[in-house]
Amino acid sequence: MTRSPFAAVTRVEGIRAGALALALLMAGCATTPRPARSQEYLYVASQEDVTVSVIDMDARALVATVDLKELGYSPTAKAHHVAVEPDGSFWYVSLIADGKVLKFDRSNRLVGQVDFETPGMLALDPGSDLLYVGRSMAAVNPPRRVGIVRRSTMEMEEIDVFFPRPHALAVDPVRGRFYTASLGENSVAYAPLGEEEVDLLRVEAHHHHMFVQFAVSPDGRWMVTGGEMSGDLVVFDVSGDAPVAARTLHLGDKPWHPVFSPDGKELYVPRQTANAVDVLDTEEWSVKATITHPALSEPHGSAVSADGRTLFVSGRNLGGSYTPADGSEGRPGTVVAIDTGTREVVAVMEVGRYAAGMGAPTRVPPR
Repeated sequence: MTRSPFAAVTRVEGIRAGALALALLMAGCATTPRPARSQEYLYVASQEDVTVSVIDMDARALVATVDLKELGYSPTAKAHHVAVEPDGSFWYVSLIADGKVLKFDRSNRLVGQVDFETPGMLALDPGSDLLYVGRSMAAVNPPRRVGIVRRSTMEMEEIDVFFPRPHALAVDPVRGRFYTASLGENSVAYAPLGEEEVDLLRVEAHHHHMFVQFAVSPDGRWMVTGGEMSGDLVVFDVSGDAPVAARTLHLGDKPWHPVFSPDGKELYVPRQTANAVDVLDTEEWSVKATITHPALSEPHGSAVSADGRTLFVSGRNLGGSYTPADGSEGRPGTVVAIDTGTREVVAVMEVGRYAAGMGAPTRVPPR
C-alpha cells in the first residue's frame, strides 16, 4: 500500500501562523463560562441552532454553549458531529452546509479550520495526529473520498474509497485501522491508519442497509453499525486481517449511533423512530433492556462516561414531542443522562434545536 504523508506524524502542540491569527481574532468571541481544566466534558452539536453544548459528564449538567453563528458561520451551517482529543485539550466540529471542520481549544476558543465538502462524521486517532472526516447524509452525491486532517496544522488530504456517499466512520486504535461505509450500497472500506489505499468488503444482504454509524469495542474485536433502511444491527468481527460480517440482529426503528460500555460487555443503541435506547448483551448479542423517556425524542448521538456509570443520548426532538420543562413553547434538543446500573434517567439537559452528534475525550487503548 502507498504510505500517506500523514502516516507517521505525531501530535505537535501548536498551530500555523494563520490559524494562530484566527485564534487571536476570535478569542474575544468565545462563549463563557469557560470550563475548568479538571473536568471531563461532552460536546453536543445542535444542527439547527448551529451551537455546541458543553456538558460536565460528572455533574451531568450543561456548563456552556458555543454559538457558532457569533463566530461568523452561517445560520444554516448545520453543526453535526464532534471529536475530542484524549486529554480534552482540543475538540472538533463538522459544519455540513458551510463545508468546514473547526478546531477549538479547551476554553472554547476557535484556533483553526479546514475546508471539506459536506463534512459529516468525525473519527480521531488517539495514537497519532490524524482526524478522519466522512460525508454528510444530507449530501446526495458528494465526492467518493474521505478526508484525513493533520490536527496540529489543520491541513487536509483526501483518499478515494470508490463507493458513493461515504458516511459511517470509525478508527480502531487497537488494530490500527479506520473504517467507513456507504449510504448508497452495502459496502465497507478499510485500511491501516495513515494508508491511502483501501480494501473493500461487500456485505451480503437481500436488502439495502444504509449504514449510519460505527462503534468499535474497546478490545478491538467487534464493530457494529445500524442500517437506517433495514433496521438491522450488523456485527462485524474485526479481530483478523479483514473485517467479517459475523451476525445480524433486527432492531427496527432506525438504529442510529451505537456506543459500547468501557468494559465492552454492553452496547447501547438509540432507535430514532422508537424514541428508545436498546441495551444489548455483547456475549449473547441479545437485547436485555429497552429504555424510554419523554426526553428521548428522536435519539441520535450517544456517549458513555469514562467510568461507565452514565450513558448520554442526544435527542433531535424535531417533531416537538418533548416540551420544555419551564412550560414555554419550542422544541429544544435534549441530552438525556442515564444511569447504566439502574437504567434510570437521572438528568435531562435542554440544548439547541436538532441535537445531533456528540463527542467525549477519545480513549487511548491499553497497551
